[in-house]
Amino acid sequence: MRMKSVPKETFACDGADRRTQYAALCWRQSHGRTEVLLVTSRETGRWVIPKGWPITGLSPADAAAREAWEEAGAKGKAEAEALGFFTYDKVLDRTSAPVEVPCIVAVYAMRVSHRQKVFPEARERRVKWFALDRAALKVDEPELQTLIAGFSPASS
Repeated sequence: MRMKSVPKETFACDGADRRTQYAALCWRQSHGRTEVLLVTSRETGRWVIPKGWPITGLSPADAAAREAWEEAGAKGKAEAEALGFFTYDKVLDRTSAPVEVPCIVAVYAMRVSHRQKVFPEARERRVKWFALDRAALKVDEPELQTLIAGFSPASS
């Protein structure tokens, strides 16, 4: 069985080395409220934000924006500075002996200028807008829940 290659870029967090990923907190204003775009993960169907590994030649914010396009069809400009971070264990192999890699995810706010219906992972994911409070309840990671619940476009 071939294992997925995991980039070597690491970040020390809580005394442990974690692999770094970049994510986009895609948002819009709709009917006077802020909404966040969530996507389902390909393997488990959990609600998450678009995220992925570093991309050679792209800044972290640009890598986050690329993930937003590939996973959700979202276009926009990600903020240059990270909004915050969350940690989780990425499961790379779901066999009887799962392989997990601890990750830290830098999250970049990205106001969505438009969404396209045709995008690379359109057939693999569901995509939906949620109010901030609902979005925070939909994701599993406690640090991401806090980040979403406390998000304000004025602070991004």
